[in-house]
Amino acid sequence: MHRRLFLIAGGACGAGLALPAAGHHGWGRYDVHRPLYLEGRVASVNWANPHASFELQPAPDLRLPADLARRSVPPQQAAVDAPAVLAAAQLPRRRDERWTIELAPLLRMQDWRIEPLKAGEPVSLVGYAAPGEEGPAVLRAEFLFAEGNAYGLRSSPA
Repeated sequence: MHRRLFLIAGGACGAGLALPAAGHHGWGRYDVHRPLYLEGRVASVNWANPHASFELQPAPDLRLPADLARRSVPPQQAAVDAPAVLAAAQLPRRRDERWTIELAPLLRMQDWRIEPLKAGEPVSLVGYAAPGEEGPAVLRAEFLFAEGNAYGLRSSPA
């Protein structure tokens, strides 16, 4: 009898967890071996689950900052080699006028105490696009630099 209840409860939990996850993209569809650097101005914001996002209008003269590899980012719970990611960051090959930037879920954004971004605000970030930068101009942010602060978005602060 206990085993039957366990199986029923487990199946119900599994079914319940699968539905919200369907809308969330995770990290698997991004090329985490080729971090990209973008900076520009926020064009519009969608501060909602499954993760916050915004449209970025890249700077017309986009360049890698000389200090990018030396930037300090706070520790987070996930094991991310921040210095290596920042040192490996490259500019995107494509030159889209807008990029969709996927941030973290809202609870994690709250953990980092990140206020909702505002249109016109300057930001920079390091993140990942689809392999080969194929498809829409979408970047999953690993690190966000805004208002003089740095945030690691893969997990909550350590």
